[in-house]
Amino acid sequence: MKMGVSALLCGAVLAGCSWGIKLDAGGRNVRVAWDGNVSGCTERGKVTVSVLDRVGPVDRSNLKVRDELEVMARNEAAGLQADTIRPLGDPRDGAQSWAAYRCGPAVARPATDRPAERPPQGATETYPIK
Repeated sequence: MKMGVSALLCGAVLAGCSWGIKLDAGGRNVRVAWDGNVSGCTERGKVTVSVLDRVGPVDRSNLKVRDELEVMARNEAAGLQADTIRPLGDPRDGAQSWAAYRCGPAVARPATDRPAERPPQGATETYPIK
């Protein structure tokens, strides 16, 4: 009985690691410049965020940790009046630093400024899930 309760409690703790880390209204307006292209942008500052990358002896999913770090960085950058962030390196021990920039609408949303390109005949087209 005690073993079952302990396993249930441990599972609840591991499942709850990301509770409360949500993209807020300001963070929704911040894009990530994964390609590093921030030409024409004004630097607004640096943001360093951290999450748990281990719970006891158990390593958390690298993908989940990276996702949470990105969400937190976007939320923090909004407080600097930034609309773009760029990672300054890979996550290390659950922490990551990001540079925050103000690029304006033309750079922040380039996909809306371009005409849609048609895929070659017979090609597969993908769409993001929102």
